[in-house]
Amino acid sequence: MTRYARFVPAIYILFLLLPIYWLFSMSFKTTNEILGGFTLFPQQFTLENYRTIFTDPSWYWGYINSILYVTINTVISICAALPAAYAFSRYRFAGDKHLFFWLLTNRMAPPAVFALPFFQLYSAVGLFDTHIAVALAHCLFNIPLAVWILEGFMSGVPRELDETAYVDGYSFPRFFFKIFVPNITSGIGVAAFFCFMFSWVEMLLAKTLTAVDAKPIVATMTKTASSAGYELGLLAAAGCLTIIPGAIVIYFVRNYIAKGFALGRV
Repeated sequence: MTRYARFVPAIYILFLLLPIYWLFSMSFKTTNEILGGFTLFPQQFTLENYRTIFTDPSWYWGYINSILYVTINTVISICAALPAAYAFSRYRFAGDKHLFFWLLTNRMAPPAVFALPFFQLYSAVGLFDTHIAVALAHCLFNIPLAVWILEGFMSGVPRELDETAYVDGYSFPRFFFKIFVPNITSGIGVAAFFCFMFSWVEMLLAKTLTAVDAKPIVATMTKTASSAGYELGLLAAAGCLTIIPGAIVIYFVRNYIAKGFALGRV
């Protein structure tokens, strides 16, 4: 039984990798070949799909726009969540648990609820079709998540560390950034990862709040539709390139995520 059990993880990994391989294989096929029938490998190998993405400004700017607003959102979310999480982990005040729960309820709401209000607000103040518009909209969901994750990591840091620093004459900013933050780098990595991934894959708000200048890749991919159907090979190539940023982020924070599971905050 033990001998056969070793094959279970291998089969499971192959099952997970199959859709990725299929997408990768399709990216080197023409749309006619994809629609023509089942082929395990490309029969007419082509790089035209990737050539289109790297030479057409509307395609590669879609990736640049997405990376820009995702990065802005992650930085804002972490910077806003750090002091809030510290307050929840170190102080007790009237309604703190209710406020903490209310923050999480914002994360539970579907993005579609906020699409129209954000669209009207940003159109009125001149932020429509800008990177900061999408970044701020995603903060509504990412800041509560980051606060929840960071609060768990901060609660694991002994309070004696704060008291010792104050006795030694440290001001709060100096203590927070030089002593406290280095002790929760794992939590910051985990929070940044989840903020990045949500903002990267979210489509509704990103598409609703942009038009031309800040159009993300998820909006650009929908333009492959035509009267003849979808350009499936081009979509597959775009999908493969969309996976890369997430894979890079996962590689760098994989150890932090494991620690987050151990602390019960992931």
